[in-house]
Amino acid sequence: MAYLLNLVNFKDTRGELTVLDNAERLLPFKIKRVFYIYNVDETARGGHRHHETIQAAICIHGSCKVWNNDGETIHEYHLDNPSKCLILETKDWHKMYDFTPDAVLLVFASTTFDSSDYIYEPYPEKAL
Repeated sequence: MAYLLNLVNFKDTRGELTVLDNAERLLPFKIKRVFYIYNVDETARGGHRHHETIQAAICIHGSCKVWNNDGETIHEYHLDNPSKCLILETKDWHKMYDFTPDAVLLVFASTTFDSSDYIYEPYPEKAL
């Protein structure tokens, strides 16, 4: 299941500094790719999970929501502070939405891009 990491944050009169020091020990993977999403309209982003890729998502400006389903549990995360880092594991089918106009979502990934790594089909609805 996806989970939040609280990153080290320093604040004083000059501003704030959030640190991802020694990322190889903090994150559950070695970073192979970095991308960021911004200028998002009303469209949801994501809508997939992965065979191999693990991701770490940080909304470094503005905010967005991440809806997540790992096949057992559904949870919504609100990324509204750059010291929050959401870890998305391979089983986490997720979509990002409700971006504020100024939102910038920074993502670290454990693999380089490979279109065959994406699983777009959501988990089946569970019977009530």
